[in-house]
Amino acid sequence: MLIRFAWFAAVLFASAPPAFAEPPRLQVSQYAHTSWTARDGVSLGPVFAMAQTPDGYLWIAASFGLFRFDGLRFVAWQPPKGQSLPDNPYALLVSRDGTLWIGTFGGLASWNGTALTRYPQTDPAFVTSLHEDREGTIWAGLLAEQGRLCAVRGGQVDCVMPEGGFGTHVWSLAEDATGALWVGADAGLWRWKPGPPQRFDTAGMRLGDLTTTADGQLLIGNRGAGLRRLAGNRFVPYPLRRATAPDESIPEQEINSNKLLRDRDGSVWIGTDGRGLLHVQDGQTDAFTRADGLSGNIACSLFEDREGNIWFGSEKGVDRFRKLPVTTLSMHQGVPHEGTRSVLATRDGSVWVGTNDGLARWRRGDARPVVYKEADGLPARFVQSLYEDSAGRFWVSTRRGLAYLDGDRFVVVPGVPGKEIYSITGDAAGTLWLSSNEGLVRLRNGRFVERLPWSALGRREQAKVLVADGDGVWLAFWRGGGVMYFRDGHVQASYTSAQGLGTGRVAGLRRDADGAVWAATDTGGLSRIKDGRIQTLTTGSGLPCNTIHWSAPDNDGALWIYGSCGLVRVTRDDLAAWIANPGHRVVPKVWGATDGVPLQAFSPAYFNPPVAKAPDGKLWFVSGIDVQVVDPGHLPINPLPPPVHVEALIADHKPYPLTPGLRLPPRVRDLTVEFSALSLVDPKSTRFRYRLEGLDDDWQEVVDRRQVSYTNLPHGRYRFRVKAANNSGVWNEDGAELAFSIEPAFYQTSWFRVTGALLLAGLAWGAVHLWLRMRMRRLHRQFEATLEARVAERTRIARDLHDTLLQRFHGLLLQFQAAFNLLPDRPLQARGVLAGAIDQVAEVITEGRDTVQGLRTSTQETNNLAEAVQALADDLAEESGHAATAQVVVAGKPQPLHPLVRDEAFRIAGEAMRNAFHHAEARRIDVEIRYDVRQLLVRVRDDGKGIDPAVMRAGEREGHFGLSGMRERAALAGGTLEVRSTPDVGTEITFSAPGGRAYSRPAQARSWLLHKKMSPSEVGE
Repeated sequence: MLIRFAWFAAVLFASAPPAFAEPPRLQVSQYAHTSWTARDGVSLGPVFAMAQTPDGYLWIAASFGLFRFDGLRFVAWQPPKGQSLPDNPYALLVSRDGTLWIGTFGGLASWNGTALTRYPQTDPAFVTSLHEDREGTIWAGLLAEQGRLCAVRGGQVDCVMPEGGFGTHVWSLAEDATGALWVGADAGLWRWKPGPPQRFDTAGMRLGDLTTTADGQLLIGNRGAGLRRLAGNRFVPYPLRRATAPDESIPEQEINSNKLLRDRDGSVWIGTDGRGLLHVQDGQTDAFTRADGLSGNIACSLFEDREGNIWFGSEKGVDRFRKLPVTTLSMHQGVPHEGTRSVLATRDGSVWVGTNDGLARWRRGDARPVVYKEADGLPARFVQSLYEDSAGRFWVSTRRGLAYLDGDRFVVVPGVPGKEIYSITGDAAGTLWLSSNEGLVRLRNGRFVERLPWSALGRREQAKVLVADGDGVWLAFWRGGGVMYFRDGHVQASYTSAQGLGTGRVAGLRRDADGAVWAATDTGGLSRIKDGRIQTLTTGSGLPCNTIHWSAPDNDGALWIYGSCGLVRVTRDDLAAWIANPGHRVVPKVWGATDGVPLQAFSPAYFNPPVAKAPDGKLWFVSGIDVQVVDPGHLPINPLPPPVHVEALIADHKPYPLTPGLRLPPRVRDLTVEFSALSLVDPKSTRFRYRLEGLDDDWQEVVDRRQVSYTNLPHGRYRFRVKAANNSGVWNEDGAELAFSIEPAFYQTSWFRVTGALLLAGLAWGAVHLWLRMRMRRLHRQFEATLEARVAERTRIARDLHDTLLQRFHGLLLQFQAAFNLLPDRPLQARGVLAGAIDQVAEVITEGRDTVQGLRTSTQETNNLAEAVQALADDLAEESGHAATAQVVVAGKPQPLHPLVRDEAFRIAGEAMRNAFHHAEARRIDVEIRYDVRQLLVRVRDDGKGIDPAVMRAGEREGHFGLSGMRERAALAGGTLEVRSTPDVGTEITFSAPGGRAYSRPAQARSWLLHKKMSPSEVGE
């Protein structure tokens, strides 16, 4: 039964420490709100307590366990291996030394970041509440069969009960401004210290949470009812009034308090049992419920973090409330309609806002506005443009006409043409200019004077904005763009993009104290017109966008700009530098959607003015929906640099513990470092700078990115450093760092390098030695080749001597013999034979010289093997003197022959024919030259007496070199020689060479056949 009660109570109650600060005048609906529930993928269950450690993490005690939150991710916390919490967590406290104290359903524990300590003196009681007093003592309230109060000092636990006991439980603890410790228990309220414990009777009350008021007095939650405070020995109600009706008190049964928190601004937050969250400021109370987006209506915990965020834990999730730089006024704050049209601050301190359902007026100090409608004299409740003239008279245009304020009622001005008045302006002489849908209207002293149709100004549609300037008026146009100056019935000047004005429609126009006119354009930035000169502030000058809705100065001279990218501020000095030098690039501050600024792609203000500066310096502006207010003099700044942490290192998909001297294995391919910065205000706006020392030369800057990956890092030592800035741009320059190293592979180690170097040196020495040996071998081969070349040359000369000189000498011998035989009887004929022989001797001498020198030139060129062979055959037949005939036949298509093959084939055929004519006594000699694809074939066949079989067997006749020379020539040409002979039948000599060798063409070759037609005696025996 006790445990069942404990779980039920856990859902309803928890405690949070109080905070002290000056109060802002904000309602809860004006805070930025974010919730995390199961719909967002966050399964926590009821959230019982929250606390924040010095490292910035938010700790959450929930029914599903203890979680750590960095603003984006909820991570379930696990105790060190082999240890555990006493039970599920319920109460949390971070003491001043940074220790996290964890009260569970079964005892107390603490975690200092490295060690988990349990306190068995509290086991197995339910720890309901925790508090640290001014002396640093940790107090714990326990729920058991008998409730106890435990004090932890120096690691020692002392648990006590007062006389008469606490009942079954101690539920809440608080410390007031005097340092008194208050204990809320089942049996009543105790003032525990200083001095002896004093009990206050709480008959008729169900004590809930305890906190303090802004002045440090005790504030007591009455469960299921309202609040109480202690006056002497009596409990008196703490009255609460409705923010929507300040004179109306809220009945206690509508409060139904459960959890209490006083924030640093003095506001009191009440977590209710079933009615959501109440916010009390200066006694006025507003509510935020599940219908407004709250995670749940049952409050289980409240907490304020170090940056001033308010955290609400419910039965379904977690909610965060944070202040915004730009405050929104909506119907919750008394704006009569969400559709807002214009805003104006008048000299009496009032701020007026025109809406679709009335005109709202805030006077100085008013929490809610006064709303004017038809009953107050307005022609219609749909308000358009507003203006205050030089005499202080307030003018308003509506859908049904123009009116001015007289006292506290509006007076209609009859006869003003037009159903829509987009802008109103005036001069010191009492002239009013109105831009209506029917033309430019002029009033004098409140009476209609004239109307100029827009066509008279060269326009087809109305001006969007009017600004008076002396006796004239400046006009800005939406459709078609452009700005013009009108005076004395004429357009005096006109400015468009052709003259340098920003491109697009002109949404806003104002004239500053220096007489410069500022034109806000929807695509071309913000243009400044001064003395006929235009300069335009654009993205090229540093603006974050070129779509500008309006501009306005603040009391410090800074320029505020509202555009599609948000609200922009350019400081006075930065603006002056740009005016003096249009090439200067401004450095603006930008507030966007996360800061409470509605982002609009087009100008939201159909009527004018869209922005007003109140007497207190605040800028009020309309965005089409609600009203926004920014206080340039009191912009909320988050001064706390965010704690930065390196959370994980993952190498090749394996996480490694973040220990000093971390060493990673060799050959890491993919490495990821995860980091975080603990600013809970707006985590997505957190900016990071990171650098991997050992790889990166410069810092890399990113926004809302919490990991970085590297690939194929070489081995070595590295240091990863990361810094972060919060939403206000405050940097934590110390940041965080992680040193690690990547071990080298065996082939990257020093010993391997030394071994490799020695091995390479050995290989080099071996290579040199081998090179020397190979060079010696090459020189030896070159010597042998030279020797072989000399031998081959001598062999060649021997062949040539045989084929030429010896054959010539043989022919000469025959001629000498013929001349000798002719001398006795025919001396004249013998003389002729001797003369021819003498000529041949001269030729033989020349030929011998050429042969010795290896010359191969002559005066005749031919490439036709068949013709050369036929010519040689004819010469041999004439020389032999007997009637043998020789016929050359060509088979196949003649192909260009390799010069070497061609020459040797000619020599072989010549030698075979010479033998047939001079030795074989042949009558018929047939020569066949066959050009086949696969080979060249030259065959010489005769019908002579054949070759002696003994010579065939020997391969050569003794003292003769014909057959051996033919074989050498065939081998030199890369072919084969086949000799067949039958006695008294004839001889057949066949030379064949492969086609790939016979038909190839080298670039140059010397050839006898190419250059010279040989004499018959040059082919020998």
